[in-house]
Amino acid sequence: MYKSIVVAVALFNKGATSRALIKQANKLIDADGSITLVHVMDEIPAYLTAAISREQLMSHRKDIREQIESLASTAKAKNVDIDIRGGRPSENILACAGECHADLIMIASHKPGMSDYFIGSTAARVVRHSPVSVLVAR
Repeated sequence: MYKSIVVAVALFNKGATSRALIKQANKLIDADGSITLVHVMDEIPAYLTAAISREQLMSHRKDIREQIESLASTAKAKNVDIDIRGGRPSENILACAGECHADLIMIASHKPGMSDYFIGSTAARVVRHSPVSVLVAR
């Protein structure tokens, strides 16, 4: 059993993959443990930020938070936290795990495409650089 689990949340496929990860985390967490759902938003290139209003950006962030709060309601840990970040996913997932003193990171993976063989997927980068156990689900 684990005291602190970080679940990397992606919102594609209506959150089905993330829901499956949270369901697994519920089985692995200690009774007094904590689950942190971390979502890393892609950074918007500077040339696009000028074309997007602040209201649109805030609305998008609010929608993401609502979706993650819905996912968080399915987590059965004593403490459930939400962490939304921007930037490089692998770096931010690892940073979140360090800040939460996680003893397990859970992340979904997809079938690798050609670009993954050259630059590596997020899950592969997390596995390579994590000082704690990583559960990769497909």
